[in-house]
Amino acid sequence: MSNINYYTKEGLENLKKELQQLISVERPNISQQIAEARDKGDLSENAEYDAAKEAQGLLELKISKLQELVASARIIDESKIDTSKVLLFSKVTIKNLKNNAVMTYTVVPETEADLKANKISVSSPIASSMLGKKKKEKFEVKAPAGLLSFEIIDIQRD
Repeated sequence: MSNINYYTKEGLENLKKELQQLISVERPNISQQIAEARDKGDLSENAEYDAAKEAQGLLELKISKLQELVASARIIDESKIDTSKVLLFSKVTIKNLKNNAVMTYTVVPETEADLKANKISVSSPIASSMLGKKKKEKFEVKAPAGLLSFEIIDIQRD
């Protein structure tokens, strides 16, 4: 079995919904496209058939990967998150020490990252730089513009 992946209850439900959509809607659509292309005759010169078969292969690969993610998924109990240091699912308020801008992010698994909702991937440069840090601790992030310095203002459960 592959690595265990941690999700919020909402994140796992979204994964399951996406998987169900692919299996119950997308898979039959591609099968229909293949059948229609096959009905058009000579398959050796049928670009529609080739495209539909390629799309089917990509869809099956995506379904397989999602099934693997769901099978190895574990729901994390957010009420037991340690707020003394930055961990997965921590809601962290940080201050940019150069311009004093204050930002709040929730550290989430890659599959749940959504910058518009201030949810950053645990593997992003900012999140990975602050993991394990405590309140009032400073950390630096390598960025294309150079080294950015931050201070952790607050850590909460999301």
